[in-house]
Amino acid sequence: MTGWHIITSEYAPDVGGVSDYTQQVAEALAQGGEEVHVWCPPTTQPRPVSCVHVHTELGRFRPFDLRRLARALDSFHSPRRLLVQWVPHGYGYRSINLWFCLWLAGRALKGDVVELMVHEPFLELKRGPWRHVAIALVHRLMTIVLLRAATRLWVAIPAWEGLLRPYAFGRSLRIDWLPIPACITSLREPAQSVREAYVDGARPLVGHFGSYGDAVSQLLAERLPGIMESSARPSLLLIGARGEAFRAALIERYPAWSARVHATGYVDSVELPGCLQACDLFLQPYPDGITSRRTSAMACLALGLPMVTTSGHLTEALWKTSGAVSLAHVSDPAAFSAAATRLLQEPAERARIGLGAASLYRERFTLTSVVMALKAA
Repeated sequence: MTGWHIITSEYAPDVGGVSDYTQQVAEALAQGGEEVHVWCPPTTQPRPVSCVHVHTELGRFRPFDLRRLARALDSFHSPRRLLVQWVPHGYGYRSINLWFCLWLAGRALKGDVVELMVHEPFLELKRGPWRHVAIALVHRLMTIVLLRAATRLWVAIPAWEGLLRPYAFGRSLRIDWLPIPACITSLREPAQSVREAYVDGARPLVGHFGSYGDAVSQLLAERLPGIMESSARPSLLLIGARGEAFRAALIERYPAWSARVHATGYVDSVELPGCLQACDLFLQPYPDGITSRRTSAMACLALGLPMVTTSGHLTEALWKTSGAVSLAHVSDPAAFSAAATRLLQEPAERARIGLGAASLYRERFTLTSVVMALKAA
């Protein structure tokens, strides 16, 4: 096989976790001397000059677009290595694009080597509206088709293997964990100048980095009063898109916090490290627990920043054994708030956790490790 053909539902400059991850991997492979082609939807924004060949034949994932993509792929020498960034809701048709899965099966029959990088497997099957149940069932049918087409699976977290393996129906299929690295660049602006924009004097600054979806926002809101009203009286910096709306909701509920709660809005990867490093401690609760697919946690980890987070049913064992984060079970908001309050009073312990975070990231999660695993496969 010659070259890489990465198929993705989003790619830079479009904003999204899959977009950021795919761009990182594609550019790292290309900079290492590999020929890399990315097949993605078109964008209205100009793309920066890159050593990666970006093609927009994927269109809107319709059968017509897939036939056009097939003709374009056929112009390259066979067999082609197709690395598909899989997340079911990414490929249109309200997340039930069975045509796309069947198209990939056809490419496999034609001799292409299909590999899946599974960021998310399928919608949880549980009681609820009939439409939710129907989508979850179709997702499982799509998974069956994909696993028949694939020669290898990469998963963002180890827990996905246990969910996916039954749909291989006994077929021997290699599944390997390929963690998600942090999507950040080197620091360009001194963190102190960022800090001074949001906090006066020696008051501690706690931060949260994320996209402020309903589930995480609810967890954060439940835990903040015990921290904000503690004797440390910290300021809070909300980093990331939609943080302004979350701030407004907090201030409406807690007007006395208005001078201490700040929101940056969306921050690009160049400016992001400065905002993150301005904070003394991060509050990162997740409904299913911290996992290696949480890019917000990976960013804190990569910069060696102390973090209080939650353990849950998807949390890998390494988070409990490494000492790289402070953990409280997702069902215990009081323990989370108490851990954060304690760490605000113990700078030496925050420094220890930060060193552990940086060490764990270097050992397990760097982009170099990801690229080496892909090239060795």
